[in-house]
Amino acid sequence: MSDPTERPGSTLPGTASTGTVFSTGTVFEGHVLHVAGSPAVGHARDHLVSLPDGALVVGPDGRVAWTGPRHETPARWAAWPRVRAPYVLPGFVDTHVHMPQTFSVDSFGGGQLLDWLERCIFPAEQRLADPAFAALVAEQFCAHRIAAGTTTAMVFGSAFPHAQDALFERSLALGLRTVSGRGIQTAGPPSAGALVTDDATALRLVREEIDRWHGTDVDASGHVVRAADPRTALVQTAVVPRFSLSVTPSTLHALGDLYGEVRERGVYVHSHLSENARPGIGEVDAVLAAFGVDQYLDTYDGLFLPGSARGGESLLGRRTIMAHAVHCEDAELARLAETGTSVAHCPTSQLFLGSGTMPWRRTVDAGVHVAIGTDVGAGDEWLVSRVLSDAFKVHLSEPGDAGIALDPAELLLAGTLAGARALDLEAVTGNFDVGKEADLILVDPELHPSLAATLRHGIRSQDAATATEQELFALLLGLRERAVRAVYVRGRLVGESWSRSGASVGAAAPVASVRV
Repeated sequence: MSDPTERPGSTLPGTASTGTVFSTGTVFEGHVLHVAGSPAVGHARDHLVSLPDGALVVGPDGRVAWTGPRHETPARWAAWPRVRAPYVLPGFVDTHVHMPQTFSVDSFGGGQLLDWLERCIFPAEQRLADPAFAALVAEQFCAHRIAAGTTTAMVFGSAFPHAQDALFERSLALGLRTVSGRGIQTAGPPSAGALVTDDATALRLVREEIDRWHGTDVDASGHVVRAADPRTALVQTAVVPRFSLSVTPSTLHALGDLYGEVRERGVYVHSHLSENARPGIGEVDAVLAAFGVDQYLDTYDGLFLPGSARGGESLLGRRTIMAHAVHCEDAELARLAETGTSVAHCPTSQLFLGSGTMPWRRTVDAGVHVAIGTDVGAGDEWLVSRVLSDAFKVHLSEPGDAGIALDPAELLLAGTLAGARALDLEAVTGNFDVGKEADLILVDPELHPSLAATLRHGIRSQDAATATEQELFALLLGLRERAVRAVYVRGRLVGESWSRSGASVGAAAPVASVRV
């Protein structure tokens, strides 16, 4: 397996045509909305920036140079190309999505998590053993991301190295930010047969993936390079045990040792935590019984021997994201907060699998950082704002004092800046603060007439701040893929709306057609 950067000036197929880079810069004009600075989720409203007739100036280096009212744009940028759109928003950040499950949305498994995995997901993921099919999945996965305006994603990967290669190659060709790692399984039922390896093979494949792909980037000419700082590269890697039931104590020991070696290189950890608590036969009870531990999180914290005795190094930390955390104990939440481990909250998939609702107030009040994940394919929404809609509904419906009406700025933060923070990329992306890389989407409600009508005719308060919140709320909850007109990463165009023509998504190279 060759290194994609080993040949000077090497270029992935199609990469040289990635997007558009102006020799000067670009001024994006429209209603600019973002959550500025670095607020906690509960303070997002105080940091909401709304510029109804605004301008976002992006320099030739792909970084934000200025934001403000359009008529105040400094004269030195007057000659730069203009791109106008009704709305200019930060690109969405999806902190938990499964590439091998691209075609598994709305799979009927007749049960909850463990049943669904055995009946639907393990068989579906084994199909990626075919390199041609794996390449199709990677193409379609990236196409869906662009259509949904997801500029950055933490991607739960395939067990098969050629499928991961296809994902990383496609991400670089399109200029998308992708963090991913092969799904590690060293234990499982017969339905997972081809996904399971022994410890030695699992460790070898993870090492090879990290060495080949971590910190891979694309320069301004479209050539694949090693980033000077791998922590900010377009492509980064993660250590990804599927979940505790898919590995053994010896695997966790080996992964702890491996992560101790690569943690300082900026490698991530990604897995699932406390998703389903079906009494006696659900995921949580199954983990406790299999490992003999006091709490589920202990298995990832190096305490995976009976009685929660230490068996190895912890996998928790600032670049660790655990999906779900629906049924955590108070001590688990405290430990997540202490270690800086983030939670990828996936309300859409939790509804689909009957897993319950992550307690928003309790989790956030414990100091745990929460961002949003689509969890495709248990989640059947690719668009992060659709998942935000579900988040609003489920948390409003939590019983008693747990119920909360998330305000529009909190929702926008959860789908953008919070995701960048979870991925330790807050200094790089997530909003339009000056100096950050310009990851953005252009939204045109006229491409989705019902959204346009809602925004045009909806009731608005006489109070300007309240009216802005009402408009943002309607925009986020009513947004659909067809209204995402264009997607930019580092100021480069990576995709345009394809709903009108039905054409494939992808500015860099042909992909198989995806329709909505």
